[in-house]
Amino acid sequence: MSKNKNNKSYTELDVWRVAVEICDMIYSCTKNFPKEELFCLSNQIRRSAISIPSNIAEGCGRKNSKEIIQFLFIARGSIYELETQCLIANNQNFLAETSFKQISEKITRCKQLINGFINHHATTHKARSATKHEARSTKHKNGS
Repeated sequence: MSKNKNNKSYTELDVWRVAVEICDMIYSCTKNFPKEELFCLSNQIRRSAISIPSNIAEGCGRKNSKEIIQFLFIARGSIYELETQCLIANNQNFLAETSFKQISEKITRCKQLINGFINHHATTHKARSATKHEARSTKHKNGS
């Protein structure tokens, strides 16, 4: 498994773990969806759920913060897509109200974690860019 610079695997990250918990909840709930939804909302809602931890993992396997952020934005888009699909499923009475509330709470938590992870990597990226720029400026001033 890919490890980040802190020698931590993506599977140890809270953001990834919560995203996987959401997947498990979605798979459990969609088993009870009407059969005619198997290739419609059931399939789409599962794909959206799977996309979240998958993109977090793929981002963690990337080389630099800019690339990681790109995949985290995809994960964030997928979680908003999932949130909408859960609302539709609830409106259609495919999701029990208690399940909908539990999933919504997990989604809210995961959005917070994704945004925090994006902010962390954005700060890291800015710091590295500033350091590189400073090093180039110093090198240029010294005539090297």
